[in-house]
Amino acid sequence: MHTYIHAMEIASCYLEGNADAVEFCPHDPFHHIFAAATYTLHEKGESESHRAGTISLFSCSPLSTDSGDDASNTGLRLLHREEMPGIFDIKWSPAGEGSGSACQPLLALADVDGFLSIRELQADVANGDKGISLKEICNEKVSSSMCLYVDWRQSGDSLSVSLSDGSVSLISFTESELKVSQSWAAHKFESWTTNFDIFNPHLLYSGSDDCCFCCWDTRQNPSLPVFRNSKSHTMGVCCVSQSTSNPNMLLTGSYDESLRVWDIRSSSKPLTEKSICLGGGVWRIKPHPYISDIVIAACMHNGFSVVKVGGEREEVLVLERYEKHGSLAYGVDWMKGENARNDSIVASCSFYDRLLRVWKPQCLGKS
Repeated sequence: MHTYIHAMEIASCYLEGNADAVEFCPHDPFHHIFAAATYTLHEKGESESHRAGTISLFSCSPLSTDSGDDASNTGLRLLHREEMPGIFDIKWSPAGEGSGSACQPLLALADVDGFLSIRELQADVANGDKGISLKEICNEKVSSSMCLYVDWRQSGDSLSVSLSDGSVSLISFTESELKVSQSWAAHKFESWTTNFDIFNPHLLYSGSDDCCFCCWDTRQNPSLPVFRNSKSHTMGVCCVSQSTSNPNMLLTGSYDESLRVWDIRSSSKPLTEKSICLGGGVWRIKPHPYISDIVIAACMHNGFSVVKVGGEREEVLVLERYEKHGSLAYGVDWMKGENARNDSIVASCSFYDRLLRVWKPQCLGKS
């Protein structure tokens, strides 16, 4: 049974280009900061085009009464924006034990020109949020193909990138240097996603337009397949996500409009436990940082859905749909930190209408 509840609106604004990714910073004391990326195709003629992008930093203060710059509601302030080639994906460096993260948060950006860039969040304590910006510390050409997705290993010393030619690359990262350590032809068509296993960091998952969902052992060079599932998804695999509290659960989203829940206790042969049709291609799935069986999904033509994936014997349920975006629902993320333990805050963005929204699902109440 679907429950339709009106979410509490916190803030909204329009971005400079087509919006495709949004990520809250997981590092203290910057939990109220999030990044938003754009990718816009400018046609210059029949045979020429330019793919432009922007990266922006916003401060989100749900209890603020100051409307801030470029905000149409209270609680959203633009802190930093810069132009660059079109961006397909962004990801903050891991926070917490074992992350090996630097003193300042790092933001990885995957762009259309095949570059992976690392930017450091710069903060001037004396000026508060007004002193926050991003500084590039390294930029590496990964491939002549487009970089479509990026993920950090939990240790913070390497990243994975999926590419438009179907390949996947592993990139080592030191203080100021990125270096491709290996690259292999993982898929026949676009590789839309690549994610490190949170609990077994030598394992890497990938999903592609070839309908395949794969796992790789990165201790080998090139990485060897642990499994390759080509039968479960009837269309391209857009995203892979892992429960932060259950090492045996994995989630996949597909153009076939289904969110699937997998049991990966048998690493060589994962089992599809259950699935749910969300009425639109499932482009992103983000687990709630503090509620173990709750995720939010970006469902392209059907907005955003808060979903309860439940335990082993529980069915998957849509708890709430958010339909305030007017075009493709692409980017979504949960706020982290102490404030987010009490109130679940979401940032979401949609592509063609360039709309960015911050809102609070009402189905969860107090976390």
